[in-house]
Amino acid sequence: MRIEHIRKRVLQDWRGLPDGASRRERCVSVPDALKKLLPKLGLTERLNEQEILNAWREIVGDFLAAHSLPVSVRAGVLQVQVLQPTVRYELDRTWKPEILKKLRARFGARTIREIRFRG
Repeated sequence: MRIEHIRKRVLQDWRGLPDGASRRERCVSVPDALKKLLPKLGLTERLNEQEILNAWREIVGDFLAAHSLPVSVRAGVLQVQVLQPTVRYELDRTWKPEILKKLRARFGARTIREIRFRG
């Protein structure tokens, strides 16, 4: 027993490592690691942006999706490029509250606070 104790101590000193009992667990699951890493890299906003692009047709319908395209999300403001002035007017005056309601329900009120249509 005494020799084993001395052997452990010599190995710890040689490796420069503390006693095994004080070691902490270093294994982390991939989803947990990504949750911590994405905000540090500034990629969570880009991920949300891509999800919105993918869901745009489903949210606004085929006709409006054929004439508009979400471009970016910055500070909770969704920028949407619109091809025709009449469609832009219709989106801004008629459909904006409904689209905003659907986006907030799907992605959260903090993700999308406002929509701006530009021609």
